[in-house]
Amino acid sequence: MFRNYFKIAWRNLLKNKFYATISIIGLTIGFTVGVLILIWIQDELSYDNFIEDSGQIYRVNINGKMGDNTFYAGYTPPPAGAALVDNFPEVESYTRIYRPNAGVIESKTAEGQHLFNETDIYAVDPNFLELLTYPLAKGDPKTCLQSANSIVITPQIAKKYFGNTDPMGQILYYGKDKQPLKVTGLLKDLTNLPATVKFDMLMPVQNFGDVTYFNWSWVWLNMATYVKLTSQTTEDPKTLTNLESKFPDMLKTQAASAFERIGQPYKQFLKNGNYWNIHLQPLTDIHLHSGEIVSAISDQGDIQNIYIFGLIAFSIIVLACVNFTNLATAQASRRSKEIGIRKVLGSPRSQLIKQFLTEAFLYTIISAVFAVLLVALILPLFNSLSGKTIPFHSIFSNGIWLILLGLTLLTAFLAGIYPAFYLTSFKPVNILKNSITSKKNGLLRNGLVVFQFVIAIVLVISTIIVFTQLRYTQQRDLGYDKENILVINNGEKLDAGVESFREEIAAIPQVEDATSSTGIFTKGSFGDFYVPQTTETDNMVAKDISLGSYLVDDHFISTLNLKIEQGREFDARFNDSLSVIINEAAAKQIGWENPIGQKIRYPGGNMEYYTVIGVVKDFNLESLHSSILPFALFSKSSQSYDTGVSFITLKYKTDNPKELIATIEKEWKNYQQDVPFEYSFLDDDLNAAYKTDLQQASLFGIFTALSIFVACLGLFGLVAFTAQQRTKEIGIRKILGARVTEIIKLLSMDFLRLVILAMLVASPIAWLAMNQWLQDFAYRINIPWWAFLVAGIAALGIALITVSFQAIKAAIANPVKSLRTE
Repeated sequence: MFRNYFKIAWRNLLKNKFYATISIIGLTIGFTVGVLILIWIQDELSYDNFIEDSGQIYRVNINGKMGDNTFYAGYTPPPAGAALVDNFPEVESYTRIYRPNAGVIESKTAEGQHLFNETDIYAVDPNFLELLTYPLAKGDPKTCLQSANSIVITPQIAKKYFGNTDPMGQILYYGKDKQPLKVTGLLKDLTNLPATVKFDMLMPVQNFGDVTYFNWSWVWLNMATYVKLTSQTTEDPKTLTNLESKFPDMLKTQAASAFERIGQPYKQFLKNGNYWNIHLQPLTDIHLHSGEIVSAISDQGDIQNIYIFGLIAFSIIVLACVNFTNLATAQASRRSKEIGIRKVLGSPRSQLIKQFLTEAFLYTIISAVFAVLLVALILPLFNSLSGKTIPFHSIFSNGIWLILLGLTLLTAFLAGIYPAFYLTSFKPVNILKNSITSKKNGLLRNGLVVFQFVIAIVLVISTIIVFTQLRYTQQRDLGYDKENILVINNGEKLDAGVESFREEIAAIPQVEDATSSTGIFTKGSFGDFYVPQTTETDNMVAKDISLGSYLVDDHFISTLNLKIEQGREFDARFNDSLSVIINEAAAKQIGWENPIGQKIRYPGGNMEYYTVIGVVKDFNLESLHSSILPFALFSKSSQSYDTGVSFITLKYKTDNPKELIATIEKEWKNYQQDVPFEYSFLDDDLNAAYKTDLQQASLFGIFTALSIFVACLGLFGLVAFTAQQRTKEIGIRKILGARVTEIIKLLSMDFLRLVILAMLVASPIAWLAMNQWLQDFAYRINIPWWAFLVAGIAALGIALITVSFQAIKAAIANPVKSLRTE
């Protein structure tokens, strides 16, 4: 029987090639988008699942408040892991990650010397690969990081430094001291591995003096700590909650001496309204559920993106189903006699329903096959746009193919269920008398057309607003110059020669000015807390303030064209070693109306007081996702702290920056032969901060275009069918003198009214959705009214073009042929 169903379904498909093609194209696009988004979602949801016992592993986060500033970070002080293991039997073990500054790695092989500056070197505890089970191709995870002179590398690094030679046992030389490191482990390729933390090299953390020096500190937050809990603890949520409730008491004991050492008694710190709390976050939640948790080593996404793109995939599949349903019900009158005769000959309704569901299944199975082939073709482009490296074979793994099969069956059912029941509901006597009414059918089709365009218009409005916000982020005044700014990395590798090098390049005719600093915009900053000095006449209570800061020279403000609002900038004619320039946000948070001459004390270092000599206009350090926070510029001569990092930034005036860069590189090699010359343009660095937003906007735009195409595809088929149904009417009207424009208006207006109705429904939906999306930006646009007007005009224009094509074709047809049409 089913074989017969398929034969009839195939014959009907061949008989109605035009409508079948429209349906299959729509379903193919729907499936293609669905599969692409499905494998993207699957990849997002699978982060860190490869790690053994991942359900027992947690990252230790810290949530703190200093003065009016709060933060939540995926970092901990160095002693946090050991303290948790020592104080709580629920914590089995811990491991830590420290990200040092970029370092030079060198190899010496028969082919010659290979020397590169590496940024993805992580320092870890010896048990790192035991607790976080990244796959090793060679080596023992229990021993490969035990020795201080060991290193574990990826296949890409092995190829880079040793070619096709087996890297195990080979020697790499690290840093300016050329510390020899023996390759004791080779990782498997991590490129396609869904991991929140990825790296090129692993070294024992004992090589880095910063970590051992600050092992006493509970305020030096530069390590990521992971703990493994007992299985009993993770099985019972109450036990986990009870464990976290004990942490504050532990901190009162453990952190007290560290806070006392920096002149900030912990009890007084808490009494002032501050807090310093640690929390546990499940390893598998880090990627999608980190929200405002800051981390420079973790690949942190957003669960909202899963919902957004999942909804888009669902919407486009529904659009394709709506097309199929619309076209199937539109052709009801064509197949009514077939149904009537079958019923008269004794076919039960259930048999007819099975027949039409079989036809829907045939359409969907053909579309699914085409979709898989299309996915294979466009997956590289999709990966490029989404920033992923998803392999094609992932479709046939992890249950994706079962989901695809289920999606195919579900789509067949959803697309075919109404036509099946509708077409089989006609009474034979009415069919054979041609007395079938189609009013209800027409209302359904109109409702589905409105539904299609509501989805399409919502996506169009959303796309316009997304790109408008991104353009705003790129054009907004950030408080400094970003054009024609060149940033040179690794200034710290020049040691004492950094100032001489800065002077050399500043003297190049194409260079307007050059500066040396410990930080530059988009590349992080040093953060710590400070205490404003108060006097008896200040009428204010001293409270801690958290400040991000750079150590800069006296050319920093002029090079970046920062605006001094009060006071002066650093000047070589003065001794500014105990001077500080703060931004407006810092002055406002402290409550200083006249900050010049006021002092702040730095609890670190030697408890020095720094006098405010200037207030700079607020500027954005990072992307506009983040608000402007209190910030300070200290003179490099203060040496109040050491980040071990230095950047040389210059402003140039030339139409040929390549020539300038070549000149600077030549000068660099005169100062440092063993460190590769690396640079970037500040505007490119800023654009990179919006890389994820731009990727998502591009995908959003593509999916929006596809949704419009699918909606118009269905509209095209409906207009073609309507024109065909009204062929004789059109012929008679033309004979009676109707003009072509009147015929076009006759066939178009009903559909354009539906698009207008869809626009009215879609506008408030889009406004609510995009208002929520914009909440992620600290600096955002007001939703523009013209976005709705543009979307509406675009939808009407596209619909009009779609309708007009068939309407014109029908209007210019020979009326004699129209009247002969049966």
